[in-house]
Amino acid sequence: MVNRCIEINNINEARKELTAIGCDVWGVGHMAPKAVFRVLKLKDITPTQANIIKQEMLSCGGEAAVTRGVVNYSVEKTDMLMLATEAQYKIVCGKLKIQPFKLKELAEAIERTIRNIQPQEARTLECRDKALKLGERTLVMGILNVTPDSFSDGGKFNILDNAAKHALQMVKEGADIIDVGGESTRPGHTPVSEEEELERVIPVIERLIKEIDVPISVDTTKAAVAKQALKAGTHIINDVWAGQADVDMFKTVAEYNAPVILMHNQQSTNYNDLMSDILIFLQRVVNQALEAGVIREKIILDPGIGFGKTYQQNLEVMHRLEELKSLGLPVLLGTSRKSLIAKTLDLPADQRVEGTAATVAYGIAKGVDIVRVHDVKEMVRVCRMTDAMARGHYNG
Repeated sequence: MVNRCIEINNINEARKELTAIGCDVWGVGHMAPKAVFRVLKLKDITPTQANIIKQEMLSCGGEAAVTRGVVNYSVEKTDMLMLATEAQYKIVCGKLKIQPFKLKELAEAIERTIRNIQPQEARTLECRDKALKLGERTLVMGILNVTPDSFSDGGKFNILDNAAKHALQMVKEGADIIDVGGESTRPGHTPVSEEEELERVIPVIERLIKEIDVPISVDTTKAAVAKQALKAGTHIINDVWAGQADVDMFKTVAEYNAPVILMHNQQSTNYNDLMSDILIFLQRVVNQALEAGVIREKIILDPGIGFGKTYQQNLEVMHRLEELKSLGLPVLLGTSRKSLIAKTLDLPADQRVEGTAATVAYGIAKGVDIVRVHDVKEMVRVCRMTDAMARGHYNG
């Protein structure tokens, strides 16, 4: 007799295992939520809320951990770890919805998070006159820096013919998106004026629109650059400051009904709670985008590896990438040739392909949807192999 412990991460996997041993349809539906265990972290709830939640969790066999001062109300706020199966969360949320103290809203937020982390069905991302399929396989965004000072390939592609040739080569190698950047975002970079950035990117965009079939994104923090790029035919805006550097960015994106990539970024590396702070920031900018008229289905999130984070913080974000799925939006990962790899392997920028491959494969296993890379040919191969293992159904 062989016993083994199996790993079940979601309802679909639970249903598959239950079906495999011969459970009937009713049994599969009834027991699958009991096979999926989730740990949820709530931030800054009141002792009253915490005590009620804990009581309801215990009543259905779950658990809830809070700070010590909750029991005697010696603290004003607490974080909470909720430990339960999805079936238990359903019961608890049903009970919380009839309670006062804003517990109905809290229960709805818990239910929303549980839904968000379920495997998402493949869907089409409309990119103006182009379209991308999200969820079937990992998409590859090829980096085209038309700058003289990019940390990795500065000066190589800031001549129009060279830029166009490189973009065509990346598409040939399997790039699904070409990301054009006219201002370096490397640490210590020299900011460029709006006029100079436009002079760098617009001729390239106009050329690429005629010569390549995949969507083009523009890496910019300036709404005026985004607007001119969209007028020229750009399909996606990639903003490393998530609309925080220019208050008109979201209005511009909404005006052209374009997808937007919102990256976590901050000036310092100070955090109260790293992943919670990142998710709070991303939820805030998503709300700002929605208020400006951006369509939710056209928002993509980026955890911002290498931006506003120390080496150890970058490693922690990589380790916990799957937590970004709590917001229910596609995730882009940009680790290509970055200092995270340099500091781990002690290698120059042009020798970081293996380190990049490791981060790409790990990110896919953690659930990212798009990877932004320099070495397209190599990373496409990494993506396809990892997709075959992590997604389990990709057939090339």
